[in-house]
Amino acid sequence: MSSNIVLTVDVREGTGKGAARAARREDLVPGVVYGGKLGPVSVNLRGNEIRKALLGGHFLSNMIELDHEGKRQTVIARDIQFHPVSDKAMHIDLFRVDEDTKINVDVPVHFINEDACPALKRGGVLNIVRHDVELLCPAGSIPEAVEADLTGLDIGDSIHISAVTLPKGVKPTIADRDFTIATLQGSRAVLTDAEEETDEAPAEPEAIKQKGDEE
Repeated sequence: MSSNIVLTVDVREGTGKGAARAARREDLVPGVVYGGKLGPVSVNLRGNEIRKALLGGHFLSNMIELDHEGKRQTVIARDIQFHPVSDKAMHIDLFRVDEDTKINVDVPVHFINEDACPALKRGGVLNIVRHDVELLCPAGSIPEAVEADLTGLDIGDSIHISAVTLPKGVKPTIADRDFTIATLQGSRAVLTDAEEETDEAPAEPEAIKQKGDEE
């Protein structure tokens, strides 16, 4: 995935809470750029650009270009702190990368072909264990999502990470087990119907036995 987010950045001279509060009063978002061969640098980013980028989605799973006086540097957002009341971005950590830098990133799971899933047709329920999975991938090839196919799955079946096709060069960070992403479970109504059928099953043999006794 190539970068389509460009953020204007200024080096922040002051450090500490006072400098950060002063930046926020001017609708700037304090941040730190770190990683690579260079040391950490305190920066300020434009509040309106951050809000626009966040509204666009995938901010934490997309390469970002920082524009500092016409010079650009590629980073990825590693952490964002939000105000607990206003939900405005308060601080951002940015990690220097290039397209081949391997990073860990959480990627959402999309479930497809629900109409071809026998379990759901029978009134079953999709129990999602993981709404996203942590993947190790090149910064330039971060998938927007991975797809889990529900085709042919019935009640009692499970979807594991091995059933999900990942892009080339992308691997799950959990490598020691084939972890579960979702299960197909029977709903209460389906289970009740099954229990009723089980309860009624012995009635027929008993009726035959009684008939035989009468004869």
